[in-house]
Amino acid sequence: MVEPILNQGVGWGIILGFGGFFAVVMTLLTLAQSRYLREFQTSEMFMTAHRSVRTGLVASAIVSSWTWAATLLQSSTVAYQYGVSGPFWYASGATIQVLLFAILAIELKRKAPNAHTFLEIINVRYGKAAHIVFLCFGLATNMIVTAMLLLGGSAVVEALTGVNIYASCFLLPLGVLVYTLFGGIKATFLTDYVHTTVIFIVLLSFLFTVYCTSPKIGSPNAMYDLLEAASKVKPVDGNEGGSYLTMNSLQGLIFGIINIVGNFGTVFVDNAYWQRAIASRPSSTVHAYLIGGLAWFAIPFTLATTMGLSGVAVLGNSNLTDSDVSAGLVLPLAASNIMGSAGGFAALVLVFMAVTSASSAELIAVSSIYTYDIYRTYIHSGAIGSQVINHSHYSVIGFGIIMGGLASILNLIGVKLGYMYLLMGIISSPAVFPVAFAITWRKQSAMAAIVSSVIGVVCGITAWLVTAQQLYGELTIKSTGDNYPIVSIFVPLIITLIWSFIFPDNFDFDVTRTKLQILTDDEIDENYKHVDQSDTDPHKLKKAFKFALWSSIILTLILVVIWPLPMYFSKYVFSKPFFTFWVAISMIWAICATVAVSIFPVVEARQSVFRVIKGVILDITGKHGEATVEEVVEVKHDEVNNEKA
Repeated sequence: MVEPILNQGVGWGIILGFGGFFAVVMTLLTLAQSRYLREFQTSEMFMTAHRSVRTGLVASAIVSSWTWAATLLQSSTVAYQYGVSGPFWYASGATIQVLLFAILAIELKRKAPNAHTFLEIINVRYGKAAHIVFLCFGLATNMIVTAMLLLGGSAVVEALTGVNIYASCFLLPLGVLVYTLFGGIKATFLTDYVHTTVIFIVLLSFLFTVYCTSPKIGSPNAMYDLLEAASKVKPVDGNEGGSYLTMNSLQGLIFGIINIVGNFGTVFVDNAYWQRAIASRPSSTVHAYLIGGLAWFAIPFTLATTMGLSGVAVLGNSNLTDSDVSAGLVLPLAASNIMGSAGGFAALVLVFMAVTSASSAELIAVSSIYTYDIYRTYIHSGAIGSQVINHSHYSVIGFGIIMGGLASILNLIGVKLGYMYLLMGIISSPAVFPVAFAITWRKQSAMAAIVSSVIGVVCGITAWLVTAQQLYGELTIKSTGDNYPIVSIFVPLIITLIWSFIFPDNFDFDVTRTKLQILTDDEIDENYKHVDQSDTDPHKLKKAFKFALWSSIILTLILVVIWPLPMYFSKYVFSKPFFTFWVAISMIWAICATVAVSIFPVVEARQSVFRVIKGVILDITGKHGEATVEEVVEVKHDEVNNEKA
């Protein structure tokens, strides 16, 4: 076990200080939006932001939601284990799901524009039995994702500062709870933006330090030489020539397959991604998911190509155990080795931002499921207004406490981040195709959806345990931590296709368009409804669907077939100039991503930003800065027209 490199007070300061800072700032921003932009916390505003969020902010929120502790830690781990193939397969294998989700997002706008969760669509189309089945899948996915966030975050905090791991499990989401309670989904969008911006700033600082200024590395050429030397001392099993500098990596390819299959469940079955589609303006939806997916690619690809490979280059024969590697400590230890305590602090901030921002997305996702799919469906069907908001608050608090306890239990029994990352596909993947077909394919029947997903999870767990028993002769945490979720995703696909072709449904999506309705609490909701109705034309939405379909499929083929596979089968080992080119690609991608999700959202929302600043100045100078409804509508119309232009 590694010794902490930062003072324990630093750990407490980040957990409580940063958490408290964001709680206060985001609460103040929520109050400012109420005063100067008339964005009051009705139930619709709390859960959907009135479906009015624009492209840049949605893209930034998507990046934030998909940037887990695993994104930072596990990507660096596979770079440390497999070389340059690890960062690429992590990035590409988890980007395509977001790109392909653009298809579901625009279909949601076309076929269920007033939905609050994807489970509402399941309920309206298939009935209560299917609703309950997929409710279990949805909540299980949220719990696994949140557990991974807290496991990875608490392990890094303990490793770097010595703060008690169980205290971290409960305290990391504390600030998130506060601003989520006050601001709802709009507050999570704003914090997502801030957290994403900070993550990219730290990422760029790591990148330019390692490849430009570090005395231990300082250039791609020096990194190349160090990796070449490491390949001779500790060759990578399954890599061409044992080299860290090749895409011909059997273990890297296998990890890529695991990554691709496992991550479909944690996007398609995670209500957080459906909520971002629900909250976005129709004209923003497709572009937001495509921009968000491509921008997110830069985080694991660039970070792991920088810090994961730095771990190989500089950690050498350190006291890094297999348990430390599984816990995701390659990134913080490499950062500390290269940049000293400043590097450790930066890694800690990076992980804190990832954990808290993604946690806020999971909290509001679970809150909406509880509110609309449990409370309003099975307890009080007519609830609106304050009743909905109150139960949303209860569920946020309850889920935060439950997940702190679950993460503590998992830590106690020795379950690490790497284990949960492999487990998530087995549990969530069986629902991927039944959920996707629910909004895209009229022929899938209720029984096909239910039976295929249930059989899929049974077969997936059975294959998982039987494989572990056959390979290792025992069922332990270690023996069950190396298995693949392929059965879990493809068995349901085969079953639902066969069943639906033999016993086809012929669902009319006009049912989901008309039966799911917006909850109008008061006149504020009515006033807001008149703002963003200019881009709901069916012909425009159909055109957007075609664009989403072709662009996401083409990008997917590039990222998982056209780019990597020729490099794998050619058995090419990077030359020094080619490795320099590879690093340059990662740099350019990271810089473009920073512009897309950190600068573009501010430019896009400049009129609202100026109105808030103007209002604050008027209040400070003794004049009243509160906006009228008419002024807000005018600003929104101006923003819509500017975006079209």
